[in-house]
Amino acid sequence: MTRRALQAAALCATLTLTACTGSPQAAQPNTTPPPTTPTTTAAPSTPTWTEEEQAAITAAKSRYAISRAAIDKALADPTKSSRAALEAAGLGDSWLLTAIEDVRSNREDGWYTSGTVNIVSLSPLSVNLDAQQPEVRLKSCIDSSQAVLRFQSNGKPVPLGPGNGKRHAFQAKVVQAPAAGKTTKMWFVVEEKTIGPC
Repeated sequence: MTRRALQAAALCATLTLTACTGSPQAAQPNTTPPPTTPTTTAAPSTPTWTEEEQAAITAAKSRYAISRAAIDKALADPTKSSRAALEAAGLGDSWLLTAIEDVRSNREDGWYTSGTVNIVSLSPLSVNLDAQQPEVRLKSCIDSSQAVLRFQSNGKPVPLGPGNGKRHAFQAKVVQAPAAGKTTKMWFVVEEKTIGPC
């Protein structure tokens, strides 16, 4: 797991603890009477995608997997990685910058990552083909148990402490846009946010 992901997980844990702390209002009694009529919540329905939306989902999933593999490759040998290879794999915007930062940090610290992350599940959350840049949002469950941060000098694992688990859920934004210097469009993973364990 990257240093950035570990920091994000620590921040999430801090925010969770903060949300659970009592406030002066927490000790006050609830004077709102309970509802007299039962409320019902509709069961979540499985969206039905059009043929065009399904094609976009398939393309976005493929790009996400290719992008993840490119990050694994870059972190496995940070001294030989390049921005061009990451861009060609479909990383863009903030996700590209985060990957470059992680690779640069590992290179400077004398670290590399052995093993790869595993995409346990990948499902569509939304599709918007009418946006200026057509967009698919995906939810993934990533297992990083096989990825180990190691010292370049001797191959030994970098001691990182107990960590925060090996499986994490993410939400990714994948958009269709022209590649740099080209008129043809391709899908780019431009953002990924941690949303908790999975």
